[in-house]
Amino acid sequence: MFWWWPFGKAPEVEARTLREQLRKDRRIQLVDVRSAGEFAQGHIKGAKSAPIQSLKKTLPNLNLDPARPVIVVCQTAHRSVPGVRLLRQQGFDAQQLGGGMNAWRAAGFPETKK
Repeated sequence: MFWWWPFGKAPEVEARTLREQLRKDRRIQLVDVRSAGEFAQGHIKGAKSAPIQSLKKTLPNLNLDPARPVIVVCQTAHRSVPGVRLLRQQGFDAQQLGGGMNAWRAAGFPETKK
């Protein structure tokens, strides 16, 4: 079994709550575990791209601060589950975006392609 299979549950934050937190707290770190192509089509401003299949290998290169919260983002909140699990095992305070980018977009929140 691959470590990144999306089984189980993970703590999550809803899109509206995350939007409010991002407005108030610059400490939040975003890790987008979708494919590079999905990321290029639009992502939350400030997110770092790290496709789930390679997250374990690329995690050290993301330069995440373990003292700051991390929100893991995917399309539908399935691929983010193993991402949250991995980050928590590494000592990070990690949650997933409930409903993923689908929920973010449904709420009409902004995204960028930069």
